[in-house]
Formats: sequence, structure tokens, C-alpha cells
Amino acid sequence: MEEVREGRVVCHLGKGLAVEDENGHIVLCHTRRRLGDAAVGDRVRWEPCEGEQGRVLEILPRRSSLVRPAYGGRVRIVAANLDRVCVVLAPEPEPDWLLADQILAVCERRDIAALLVLNKTDLPGAPALDEALRDYESAGYGVFRISTRTGAGLDTLKQVLHTGCSMLSGQSGVGKSSLTNALLPDRNLRVGELSAHSGLGRHTTTSATLYHLPEGGELIDSPGVAVFGLAEMAPTELAQAYRDFRPYLGKCRFNDCRHVKDKGCAVREAVEAGTLASARYERYLKLLDRLGSAVEFSAG
Repeated sequence: MEEVREGRVVCHLGKGLAVEDENGHIVLCHTRRRLGDAAVGDRVRWEPCEGEQGRVLEILPRRSSLVRPAYGGRVRIVAANLDRVCVVLAPEPEPDWLLADQILAVCERRDIAALLVLNKTDLPGAPALDEALRDYESAGYGVFRISTRTGAGLDTLKQVLHTGCSMLSGQSGVGKSSLTNALLPDRNLRVGELSAHSGLGRHTTTSATLYHLPEGGELIDSPGVAVFGLAEMAPTELAQAYRDFRPYLGKCRFNDCRHVKDKGCAVREAVEAGTLASARYERYLKLLDRLGSAVEFSAG
């Protein structure tokens, strides 16, 4: 009987999984029924079987995961065992700050570190974003300014990503693919290796894939995945997911304060005093509305 081994899911290949063993070898594995959905980044127990393939027996407990909305009100796991998410922005297209705040809130809720990456800093519109980015720096988020065209700032970002497992997220057109290629100069070789093991032809770049970064660390490339859903987050939890709100939470007059129109709200008072960014607060109200709160508000 073959020995049961441990490995890491690096991508989905057809109906199977590409699992990397302890020696860095890729094995095409199938899964048992009722095992549940395995995600890229999952650690699994598997056993070899005929034809140099394997069978996944168990998905080991996850230390973290991110999900996105799926059909029928369900959610689908995007990636597992992540250490950080990089929210990529650019002067063009115009930043979707609400999307950025949503991603950051989800990461806070799931105890995953997050940072912001401003790409295309060689464009003339980049300095105009400094004021908005300072709100995030004041909240304690790292902000990295880079250009994949000129290479500016890439070495500093690589130093941060050289440990743990990271993932890029953000709106379309901000240069996530260019950044992935800059971080992974041998990415095409890895894609070819996965294709060879799958027996299914060229590995599609529309599926999430885990890569090892040359300087150390791992990167999950998940093309087309821009939004992590707010699923499993209650409206009452959103304020706690805004780390710049935390110094004021617990100081409101009422314990059940929603930080909207409640009297004696310490968060609103901080916004009015200018010690809490009004733009971040307005986006909080919009996300709160998305979470199903029956609250009326106006935000410019």
C-alpha cells in the first residue's frame, strides 16, 4: 500500500487538482466524493495511484480563506492559507476606492494582512492620488508606489512579498497581469509544466495558480477575480473591519451604535473633527447599505 503524503494545491486542472509534493514535484490528483471543494493554497493529504497520478484523501484545516459570490446565493473559495492581499490601484483607470475598502474590510474580517500597491506611477495623474492614499497610511496600511513599465519600486515590494503567500486583487486595467509577470519572470515555464502534467493541453490562465517567487514566498495569481464578497459579515461587524474606526469604537453613547445617525457616536464625531477621513466614512456607509442595513444616508 502506498504511503499517504502531504502536498499543496497549486491549481485546478480539468476535474483534477495539481498538487505539489514536499519535493516540489507536481502530481495530477483526483478527489474523493463528498470531500468538499479544494482551493488553490489548500494543504491536502493524498496517496499515489496508477499512472503517476494521485488521489486526494483529505483537505487539511485552513488558517485563512477568501471567498467570492457564486450563483444561488452561495460562495466559492478563491484561495486558502493566504498571508496577505495586495490591493492594486492605478491613476488609470480611476481608482475604485469603494472596491478597495471592501477588499480591505474582508481581509480584516478574515485576519489576512493587506497592503495597497499604486501601479503606473510614471503616469502624470499619479501624484493626485497621494491625498487619498494618505488616508490608508494613517489607518496603518502599507502603501507601495511602483511602475511595472520603469521598474520603479519593485525591489521594495519584493522584499515584503518574500515570505508567506500573497495574492493580487483590484479592478481591471490596473496592471495586475503586468505586476505578476514582473514578479514571476519564469511564469510561462511554470504554466508549461502544469500543462505537461495535466494531459489536457495548455493550462488556462483563467484559473487561479500558486507560484513560488524567485526571492522567496508564494504568489497566487487569480485572473479575473477582483471582488471578494462581504458574505458571512454581519452589518454590526463592518465597523470593526475598518481599522481606523477602532480607536473610537466602544466610546459611543450607545453600545449598539451603528455609526450612522446615532446620537453620541464617537465615530461620527471624529469625522466631524477631521481626525477620521470623511471619504473612508462615506464609503463605510455605502458598504453598510450593501450588507442589508435598512439605513438611509446621503454621501457625496
